[in-house]
Amino acid sequence: MRILAAIAVIGACLAASMATGAGSRTATREPVTLSGATDINFERAASMAHQRRGGKPEPSGGNDSCRWANDNECDEPNIGTGACTAGTDRSDCARIISGREDDSCRWARDGECDEPNFGTGACVQGTDRADCGDIAWMRNQTDACETAFNGVCEDSSRGSGSCAPRSDRSDCHGRQRPMAINDHFFGNDDRVLVPVNEAPWRYMGTLHLDSGGTCSATLIGRDVIATAAHCISGDDRVNAAARFESADGRQSARVIAYLIDPNFNYRRFTTTDEIDGLDWALLRLDRPLGDTYGHANARSITGAGQPLSAELMQAGYSWDTGGHLSGNLRCRMIAMHPDNTFAHECDTTRGDSGSGFLVRNGNGFDLVGVDSNFRSQRGGPFIYIAVSAASFATRAPDFIAGRTGTNVGSGGARSVKPLP
Repeated sequence: MRILAAIAVIGACLAASMATGAGSRTATREPVTLSGATDINFERAASMAHQRRGGKPEPSGGNDSCRWANDNECDEPNIGTGACTAGTDRSDCARIISGREDDSCRWARDGECDEPNFGTGACVQGTDRADCGDIAWMRNQTDACETAFNGVCEDSSRGSGSCAPRSDRSDCHGRQRPMAINDHFFGNDDRVLVPVNEAPWRYMGTLHLDSGGTCSATLIGRDVIATAAHCISGDDRVNAAARFESADGRQSARVIAYLIDPNFNYRRFTTTDEIDGLDWALLRLDRPLGDTYGHANARSITGAGQPLSAELMQAGYSWDTGGHLSGNLRCRMIAMHPDNTFAHECDTTRGDSGSGFLVRNGNGFDLVGVDSNFRSQRGGPFIYIAVSAASFATRAPDFIAGRTGTNVGSGGARSVKPLP
């Protein structure tokens, strides 16, 4: 069974579209897919209900008035994400505040870290000590500093560095990542901050959804970007109302039309592996930003030559890089699948959904895929899935020319917790 970490309602009311039920976690330990614009997955949401019934600590010296309280993740400043004000997320933060972490989570001692962010998120922070203890140092550590990945530790909490506390993780702690963490890293985090004024990175940008949350996207025409279909989809409709902001932050444009595969179904995508190859979306903008920044061309390489030898470049807005565009300069496909998807070894994570995989083509660049999801498998490493441009490259010319597509209409709002 697969679960998607997609745009979800978080806070007092969890997403009504959760695909998992209230059964035991053993019953849901099938291969699981985690991806998307935000930092919550449906397995975690379903498990929260069980966790609340099983001895969650009572608030102490504070309350749970924050809208993000009771989501398992501590959101108070300094000790958590900072999405809540001090003293308003005590149930999630109690054990961290007290310094008395324990194994009270029902999933403790199962060999898998179940805390939020670096684990599955099924447990409240501080309640899965046995499984998370060795990697607890990663809690709320990011690479959000503007000089991250430069090889110099500049965390101000460790000295006189110029980076905010806990924002220079790779430079201060090294790039090796425990394989037990629930993230898209292959043991070593090879990402770098890429120069947003240079090709192909200037073709990229952030898709800010009116309904909340963000994804990554890439210009493939004067006024067309490519991203993932799950970024603009929900159980009941497509809502493509959004703003695309260029990588340098200087220009933006509104989405006015979209094209997705008519057979894409959000619930089916989030609960099965059957339609991974349909997780693509083309979006038309109201301004030709490609005239300023240039653009890649959509091209399929998975059906010709030796694509596994192709050297890929990828970049997106990872949740842990503070709004900076981070990417992989050299990574590869590791397997091709008949449903127009490919597995890859590029280090990507939440927020990278919809980000582009590119290859050089003479003096230009071709978009050969978009980041979609990752899923676990019993007894093996995570599988990282991208949608090949084979799924949409032949449809792109008509959409770019304005001959196809659906105009953007109004849509309801969804509340999304800000990323740390």
